[in-house]
Amino acid sequence: MSITLDDTLVHCLEDRLSVLLNQQRSSELSAEGKFEIKRITAALSGRPGPPPRALLMSGLQGAGKTTLARALERSGFRRLCPDEEMFRRHGHYGKDFPRGEFRVREAPILLDIAREFRRLLQNGHDVVLDHGLWTPEERGQWAATAMEVGGQPVLIYLPESHEVRWSRIQKRNEQSLVDANSIEFSESDLLRHADRFIPPSNDEPHIVYEGRPDEILDLILPAGGGHHED
Repeated sequence: MSITLDDTLVHCLEDRLSVLLNQQRSSELSAEGKFEIKRITAALSGRPGPPPRALLMSGLQGAGKTTLARALERSGFRRLCPDEEMFRRHGHYGKDFPRGEFRVREAPILLDIAREFRRLLQNGHDVVLDHGLWTPEERGQWAATAMEVGGQPVLIYLPESHEVRWSRIQKRNEQSLVDANSIEFSESDLLRHADRFIPPSNDEPHIVYEGRPDEILDLILPAGGGHHED
């Protein structure tokens, strides 16, 4: 739906857009600045609706990321899962390829996922990245990617206990040969990975997930539902 803006507001938006474009020509513009350009351009073209959301998750194995991501997918989000693509291309972790090769094989997959992530957001789709982002640097990179193409990043933190996660992983290990989302891990793997995980701080705005997908959906979905553009 096209919306006509008041002339005064149009002039304010045009002035601000001019400032941002001049900054972009003279220096590297921040992700926030690029996001603002996208939003102003949409408003001036008569399409000032909410930006597509890019839901990012931060959590270790077994924290409930895929359960939440699938709930969002059923509500209209496009789900992108590097682990599923890894399984499709390379097979079972530790059986079809050595464990030590995981990061090397994963790198080009993440680049492909990032390209699809950008494409979907540019086309107005809400997207959920079904992938645990362990560090502020990773989370910042994906958030910046979203904002550069006009998406609104939303970070969800899944702080599940080791005991609950290990219980889930033990059950998942039984399906590791056939389920792309059931990569096999030992308890020592989980403990070692937990030492490398840096949870979101107060400097990273985030929503804490408490195991109830409906609560997240109520927080992030507008009354009219998500984006469904083609």
